[in-house]
Amino acid sequence: MADLRNYQSRAQTGEMIDQGLRTYMLKVYNLMALGLAITGLAAYFAYTFAVSDGQLTAFGAAIYTSPLKWVVIFAPLAMVLFLSFRINSMSVSAAQTTFAVYAALVGLSLSSIFLIYTGQSVVQTFFVTAASFGALSLYGYSTKRDLSAMGSFLMMGLFGLIIASVVNIFLASSAMQFAISVIGVLIFAGLTAYDTQRIKEMYYAADDATMAGRKAIMGALTLYLDFINLFMFLLQFMGNRK
Repeated sequence: MADLRNYQSRAQTGEMIDQGLRTYMLKVYNLMALGLAITGLAAYFAYTFAVSDGQLTAFGAAIYTSPLKWVVIFAPLAMVLFLSFRINSMSVSAAQTTFAVYAALVGLSLSSIFLIYTGQSVVQTFFVTAASFGALSLYGYSTKRDLSAMGSFLMMGLFGLIIASVVNIFLASSAMQFAISVIGVLIFAGLTAYDTQRIKEMYYAADDATMAGRKAIMGALTLYLDFINLFMFLLQFMGNRK
């Protein structure tokens, strides 16, 4: 009888952990989706205000051709570093607000893609990215295989990719850019699965609401970055240039 009660107690505890994990991961995905929505809206409206009748407006000239463009380019980097280093000392609401501001700044920075690619190809690439991301993230969530070794390899590849991208700014080699795009897609496809597993393993049932909220925001930020980078590298293949 005692064994039966212990078994029932363990089963109930397992069910509570599973429910808590599902709630935690759902919050991660919802925050990531919100960030993507903010980015998309910010990019669309920025482009709308920047271009009129095929010509740049004063706003467009300011953010695309003036020295202000460097602020637009590097502001998201500054914001994501701020959030990453300050997350443990911020309230959950402040961290969520910072994440939303960061997503909007990324949208402003990415609005220039509408100058290069047709709107239809941007939308098509987004849906391809969403389908690929969903499948890869589901794999990372459900697989029993430990992906930590793959994650370490992918992180080294990411640093190499960044160095190659910087070098190609000066070389302007189309062949090298093609190779960078291929490798970029593969790296961020793998990181999507790895990061999902890592975020899942970050869940701890005994966390209080503040700690769980911070973990969910950082998890959402990580997956958001995977999605955006996967989208940008795929766009170089699938995007139809104007």
